[in-house]
Parts: sequence; C-alpha cells; structure tokens
Amino acid sequence: MPSTVEKLGPTRAKLTIEIPFADLKPHLDKAYADIAGQVNIPGFRKGKVPAAIIDQRFGRGAVLQEAINAALPTAYSAAVTESDIVPLGQPEIEVTKLEDGDVVEFTAELDVRPDFDLPAFAELVGEVAPVSEDQTEVDQRIELMRQRFATREDKDGAAEDGDVVTIDLEASQDGKPVLEGSATGLAYKVGSGGMIEGLDAAVTGLKAGEKADFTAELLGGPAKGENADVTVTVEKVQTETLPEVDDEFAQMISEFDTVEEMRADLADAVVRMARVDQLNAARDAVVADLVSKTPFDLPEAMLNAEIEGRKQQITEQLARAGYSVEDYLAESEDETATTEEEFWAQVAENAETSLKAQIILDRLADEQEVGVEQAELTEMLFRRAQQSGSSPEQEMQHMIEHNHAPEWMAEIRRSKVLGSIVSEATVTDTDGNVVDVTAIRPDGTLAEPEAETEEAAEAPAEKPKKAPAKKPAAKKPAAKDADAPAKKPAAKKPAAKKAPAAKDADAAE
Repeated sequence: MPSTVEKLGPTRAKLTIEIPFADLKPHLDKAYADIAGQVNIPGFRKGKVPAAIIDQRFGRGAVLQEAINAALPTAYSAAVTESDIVPLGQPEIEVTKLEDGDVVEFTAELDVRPDFDLPAFAELVGEVAPVSEDQTEVDQRIELMRQRFATREDKDGAAEDGDVVTIDLEASQDGKPVLEGSATGLAYKVGSGGMIEGLDAAVTGLKAGEKADFTAELLGGPAKGENADVTVTVEKVQTETLPEVDDEFAQMISEFDTVEEMRADLADAVVRMARVDQLNAARDAVVADLVSKTPFDLPEAMLNAEIEGRKQQITEQLARAGYSVEDYLAESEDETATTEEEFWAQVAENAETSLKAQIILDRLADEQEVGVEQAELTEMLFRRAQQSGSSPEQEMQHMIEHNHAPEWMAEIRRSKVLGSIVSEATVTDTDGNVVDVTAIRPDGTLAEPEAETEEAAEAPAEKPKKAPAKKPAAKKPAAKDADAPAKKPAAKKPAAKKAPAAKDADAAE
C-alpha cells in the first residue's frame, strides 16, 4: 500500500496514503452485502439485491464512502508502521483523490513524537530528604493508639479542657437558620481547637443540657466565610482516660510483650516508610532532571489539552470540597504559589514536565522492548484497589469497561524504565550523603549489599568441628521474631486536616 511521509515541523507530519481498488474490493463487497440485508426492494429477496440496483437506489458514492471508512484504519496503521513515526494524537483525515475502479488517496495530518538527544543517565542527579530516626512520629503513633483505646465516663460537672462533649450546633443570620448550618451529635474534645473558632470558650464551663451563643465564621456550606450567630447545646460531658504506655498496653495493641519491643517495631516501620518516600522522591527528582536536560518541543494542541484537562479536574475537585483556588492557597501548607496566577502557571509547568517525561520514557521503553508481565499488571490492580478502597476484581472490571489496559500497561513500562534510569543517576540527601536507591525494596527494607552476598556465596564453608556428645538441654520456648508481622497494624500517622491536594502527581511514576 503506497504511502509517503512529509515532516511539517518538529512535532507534525503528513502521511499521503493510496488504497488500490484491489485492496478496497473486500470492503466494497461487504458494504453492498450490509445494505442488501437492511433494505426491502420489491422483486428482490432481502439480502439478494444486486449491486447495480443498490447503486441506482442509493448511489454509488454512499457505498464507496462506507467501504473507504472501513478500509482507512488498516491503511493508516500500515502507513504509520512503514513511515516509522510515533503518533501523539488522532489524525486529521482528508480524502484527496477518488478514482472509481482505480485508486483512493487520502492524507492524514497528525502530531508525532519529536526527535531528541538523551543525556547520559550517569550525569543525572536528584536530591531528597534524609531518612530521620526521630522518635517524634513513633510517639505520635502511640498517642493515636492511646486515644483509640481511651475510656470515657459521664460527668455531672462542667466541661473543661480534655473533656469530651457531645454537642449540637445551629447557625443563624439575622434570626434565620443558615442553610447547611446545623449539626447534631458531634463529639468534640474541649481545648483541641479543631472545629469552629470560639467553640472552646463557649463550651467550657457548660454542663449537660446547657447552651451558649457565640459568633463565628462559617467554614462550609453556601454561607462559607461569612459570620453567623451560633448556638451550641451540650448534650453530654465525659471525662476521657488514656491507657498508660506500659507492657500491658503493648500486649493489647501489638504482638510484643514489652513497650521497648513495640517502640522498636514502630521505629522500624517509620524508617521503612521514610525510605519508600525517599525512593519516590528520588524518582521524581531524577525524572525532573532528565526532562530539564532533554530539550524538545511538545505539540501545541497536546500540551493545551493536557493543561485544560488538569485545570478542569482541579477546579471540580476544589468545588466539591467547597473551596476556591484562593481559599485553597490560603489554607494549604504545601503550596508555594501565593496567587492564583502563580498557581495556574505551576499547573501548566507540571503538565509540560509530565508530558515530556511520558514521551521520553515511552521512547526508551520502545527502544529497550520493555514488556509487561501478568504479575506486574496484577500488582498494579491490587495497588489501585488498596488506594481506592475497592477490590482487585472491581479494578479489573473498571479497566475492561473503560479500556484502560493500554494506558495502565504504559504506566508500568514507564515505571520500569525510570527505575533503571534512577539506578544509574546520583542521588544524595540534603545532608550530602549518597543514597543507594537500588538497595531500597518496595516495602522500605534494605537489600543486602551485592558484593557481600556474592562473597558469602563464594566463600568455602568451614568444616565444622565434631562436638562431644552431651545430654540435650531442655527445649525453651522460641523468642518472638522482632520482624514478624504485628497482630494489629501499627497506627498510621494522621494527616493534618487541610484542603484536598489540587495538583496531580506526575504521570511518570
């Protein structure tokens, strides 16, 4: 099937493709058969209408158009393969010549992957935060577990700091109830400051059945950000007693017999999680350096579509949470942008970086013929199910229904390529220490140094000396393995309450 390719720019190409009528004939025959099976013409049985009668009744042009539409995908795909270009979007098709009985010619203009030179991966660098063995997070996890196992008792006296009150709230403006401005049966710890400003002062000193009025700025609903008169009614006052952090507590929440063993296990979990975070940060940093050292242009339409898609997603996400961009920037501790213009500029920059990373990694995956094993796809399904709170079966069904398989397999291929790139790059922490990312396993444990492992494997085993026979000692119960999984999972550090993260993670993961 003859075809030619013309470069219209670094990211744009035009294919000119001819379809001889010999290749079109099977599609023409099928088009005639389909039409014959759908129409009723007096004197002819259904499905037996001759082609000449169909041409007379419906026109030869309609049949040709149906046949050409059926032949185009195969012809276009073959031309793309022959021309060795990589499409980055859907083509714009135009039939430029139609000579009945001879040839059909059409053109396809499309965005294509640009050519670019890659840097040496050994020259890539990334900087990450060091792994800290600070006990603060261990203390926070233990405190969270203490609160989970706290006991409460009803109290006849007035509420004070540390007490838990069950309250009803009702907000009004000019004597009229505020829409979505009431709540009942809320449990609140006095002094925590985690709800409406002024609530602590209002409930302190109140007994069950008493109420107080105060003015506060509403944090949600249609009147968010406006001041309202709030009435708080205390339904119940309770004292809260936290369990002591002793061996009995350790045995209750974990598999360990002592607090020291429990703390050591929690500390190890914190360090392992920090290593995983460090590995993810290293991948992000290295891919950012790779993109910065691989200059090329993106197709304008592709980049604009990506930016607009992210803007729409972020806007909808914030709207569902009752936030504007201005509100989000004011409350988020992680954002560096201070104005809406800066925020959207960062979104556009992230979109460009993400697209470039995808293109680079896809090219490398193609060149290295990186494949995807069934086990890798299964692992992704389990990971997505864990993140979304669904089941692997549901994720599989979602993938099939929405045809996500090519997209998710591309993610796996990129991740595998990126892993090999990061292993060649130089990663250091902010203290200047080199981080061996190849030693960090997915669960945060460290792999044994390869050299030591090989030496141990190659060293000849020392011939054991024959010990004199003796009476065996009484069997002692085995000590608990410090690395064994806990009966109850370690408490996870609670995230600070804030606006939902608006920025997408980079596509290359």
